[in-house]
Amino acid sequence: MTTRGRLTAAFAVTLGFAILYWQVLVKLVLDWYHDDNYSHGFLIVPIAAYFAWERRARLKAAAQNPSVLGLVVVLGSIAVLLAGILGSELFLTRLSIVGVVAGAVLFMFGWRHLRILAFPIAFLLLMIPIPAIIFNQIAFPLQLLASRFGEAAMGMADVPVLREGNVLILANTTLEVAEACSGIRSLVSLLTLAIVLGYFSDRRLWVRTAVALSSIPVAVVTNGFRVAGTGIAAHQFGPAAAEGFFHEFSGWLVFVAAFGLTLAIQRIIALVAPDGRRPAAVPASV
Repeated sequence: MTTRGRLTAAFAVTLGFAILYWQVLVKLVLDWYHDDNYSHGFLIVPIAAYFAWERRARLKAAAQNPSVLGLVVVLGSIAVLLAGILGSELFLTRLSIVGVVAGAVLFMFGWRHLRILAFPIAFLLLMIPIPAIIFNQIAFPLQLLASRFGEAAMGMADVPVLREGNVLILANTTLEVAEACSGIRSLVSLLTLAIVLGYFSDRRLWVRTAVALSSIPVAVVTNGFRVAGTGIAAHQFGPAAAEGFFHEFSGWLVFVAAFGLTLAIQRIIALVAPDGRRPAAVPASV
């Protein structure tokens, strides 16, 4: 295919994609804007585009062998889109975006190009909000875990506290570990940052996986310390210490600390198991 032909095909695919997914994309962006749990979604597409761009040399060198299976994947993803629209299921409509992108690459360029772009395409999954039914199954146990952690930590600090579910009753106030305080917001954002950190810091897949997975317990533990710190502050300085600016600022402070711990874990892994291969300017293992 000539350069003009490739540009024409790319334009046609982009136009068709825009027509199909315009409303889905607008709603997705609005969710990123209004839902703090997924505000990191604005960063996902630019980062994924960078991951794809840095593979440009490998893509140019790879032979193009278009596969008709790509068309099957695209049609199947469009069927998922229609099912999501008819069933008012936003997750399905958004998930089909990734399927269409993967299918289009396979249909126009072939398996080698799809393998090269597998990580950037998979990275796009992080921009999709978790379905409410799954989100609630994760958030509520995290609320209970954070409240138990807070109760134990405050008890060790000689702060009298009584826990009833996810409610902490202090002498001068009552704290509820609500959904926003469950830590799921920091968990999703920290996991995203950990994946990016692992990608740029090491070429080995197991190291990248370890760094990403380490962000999960780090997010849970640091959020537990935040709940405990809020309770101790409320006990020492009054209920105002657990509200407003101080509460929001503690969230940012704890997230910075969580990322610092994740970075420290990455550095420890690098020291314990150094990469003996010559450093490369462009990560190429994924």
